[in-house]
Amino acid sequence: MDYFYESEHTKFMRELFAKRPELIEKQKEARAIWWDKDVDREALKCFEEAEVPQRSYVYFSWPDQEQETEK
Repeated sequence: MDYFYESEHTKFMRELFAKRPELIEKQKEARAIWWDKDVDREALKCFEEAEVPQRSYVYFSWPDQEQETEK
């Protein structure tokens, strides 16, 4: 016996797209706003190289940090 599980969310989406097929195109357009982008590799490399390591506990003032802020 083969059992096929389909979540409530999947069923809902399948039924929604069957009732309103125009939503499929709107979904693709919305996805393109945030996800389907070309990556500028040079800018990404510069961004990663510019990262400053975070101290172990950022909510505590270390003595050397206090001296740096007074300068």
